[in-house]
Amino acid sequence: MTVAFTLSAYVARRFASMTLAMLGALTLLVALFDLIELQRRAATRPDVAFGLVAEIAGLRLPFVALQILPFAVLLGGTVAFWRLTRSSELIVARAAGVSAWGFLAGPVAVALLLGAVGTMGLSPLSSVLFARAERLDQAYLRSGGGLTALAGGRLWLRQADRELDPRGVAILSGRPVAAPAERGGGAAAAEQRLAAAAGAAFRLADLSAWRLSADDRPLARIEAPSARLEPGRWVLEEAVVFGPDRVPSAPHRLELPTELTPARIEDSFASPDTLGFWSLPAFIAVLEEAGFSAVRHRLHFHSLLALPVLCAVMALVAAGFSMRPARRGGVMRMIAGGVAAGFALFVLDRITGELGEAGTLPVVFAAWAPTAAGLLLALGLLLHLEDG
Repeated sequence: MTVAFTLSAYVARRFASMTLAMLGALTLLVALFDLIELQRRAATRPDVAFGLVAEIAGLRLPFVALQILPFAVLLGGTVAFWRLTRSSELIVARAAGVSAWGFLAGPVAVALLLGAVGTMGLSPLSSVLFARAERLDQAYLRSGGGLTALAGGRLWLRQADRELDPRGVAILSGRPVAAPAERGGGAAAAEQRLAAAAGAAFRLADLSAWRLSADDRPLARIEAPSARLEPGRWVLEEAVVFGPDRVPSAPHRLELPTELTPARIEDSFASPDTLGFWSLPAFIAVLEEAGFSAVRHRLHFHSLLALPVLCAVMALVAAGFSMRPARRGGVMRMIAGGVAAGFALFVLDRITGELGEAGTLPVVFAAWAPTAAGLLLALGLLLHLEDG
């Protein structure tokens, strides 16, 4: 037992050092390509300095590291196990009676720990920095986007409306009004855009609102030239209300209660990557209560939940493809097979993710299917290697 524990700890140290080195190298490599792409986009904007481009690329580093983590575990584990096999250390250990399951416990525990740190620690940091990077990118490098670039130029919102019916809803449609700071260019205008996005009031022009009962029966329709979102309410100027009898009221100022905020509206259209693991459950509940689709956010949350298990699976896949004794030949083909298996799992993850977002697959299945497929592959390889 002591020999197996000591060997497992030794293999775990080799595995951890190689995985962390691979994670750092791959993160810097991807960040370099990201920097080159950002610099290419900034080449047509003379007011954007290289320091700003480097800042955006630097803010994305935790996000890149989180995305690369499973593949760093796979490649780092493959190199570590191959070196141990080439030096005959694992062969001697197995000849001494230590099973592969014994000395793989340490690397699997390290992979689980790395995945847990990524989910619970790196994800919140990544979301904050990535959101900041996206805001800078939007303000300085993109000519359009955000809510004002929706199809047709109109924004559709759904919210709870308990004023006329305890379980009623209201559907609002209007054109987002750009803040004055959004007009113009240059660095000063971009800074104003960031400040406006953080604290300016949210406005809609040419508002149409339908107030419905719980069984989707129309209760009233509202038309207003403008609407302003304030804490806890929509303020509609010169609103005309059409009741069930379709008779219009005189134009007047109207207040419509709401639980929406500018941040929630922006976040509902933003990438789920801008939200950390700990804030996702509460945000999903608020999003669904307000009537927004939370499928992308739920899929992202389950993907983060699956990350520690996926890292452990990648460690097992690396062991299954790289622990073949060198005397049997075909070592390079086995390692290449491991890399190909990792790429196949990545493709499977993308496909199931797209199907999950489209509603074709249940969210839980879409998030956990690549992990389950990788686990079955790894167990099959290790059973064949150990007992075959």
